[in-house]
Amino acid sequence: MKALVLIFLTMSFCVISLIAFSHEEHQEPLPTVAGAQPASGTRDAKTWFTDTPLQDQNGNTLRFYSDALQNRVVLLNVIFTSCNDACPLITRKLKEVREVLGDKADGITFISLTSDPLRDTPAVLKAYTLKHGVDGPHWLFLTGDKAQMDLVLGRIGQIVPTPEQHSTQLIVGDVANKRWSKIRPDAPAAAIAQRLQLLTIPVAGR
Repeated sequence: MKALVLIFLTMSFCVISLIAFSHEEHQEPLPTVAGAQPASGTRDAKTWFTDTPLQDQNGNTLRFYSDALQNRVVLLNVIFTSCNDACPLITRKLKEVREVLGDKADGITFISLTSDPLRDTPAVLKAYTLKHGVDGPHWLFLTGDKAQMDLVLGRIGQIVPTPEQHSTQLIVGDVANKRWSKIRPDAPAAAIAQRLQLLTIPVAGR
């Protein structure tokens, strides 16, 4: 009897250990990014996101963290311009979000990163922004060479073996205060706008 109890307890421990290990292996990456600066650690947001040089739709070179993210409230998403279904629909949704935000839109930067850098040159991105009526100083469409884009996309949890395999989720963040969350792209424009407005509210005690 004691032997059976011992076997049962041993098996229970193994199952619990496996469940715990599995949970750790499948954590969402973004909360780790959001809290990338532990109290006694050395990792900061610039180190995590990197200052990889990218080009915007106007051909300007921007460092990803210092020029595109630092001290901003941002909305990040991934697109590719030859997409004929989700990408243009989401771009139109985000245009609607900016319209809902009204005057507050100027305080929020939208950043659309291409998953197809081999085809999406700055000129191609510019044509895309003009086609969809979203070309403006507070909406960046960024590209680079494949290695640069793979690095940047990887840091926001996007591993894209092919352009079509990118996630359509929106990532919103208050970079300075490390507040990040994800939003489904089919959420109402007003709900997305409200989430962004909440991120512009100063954090108490900071």
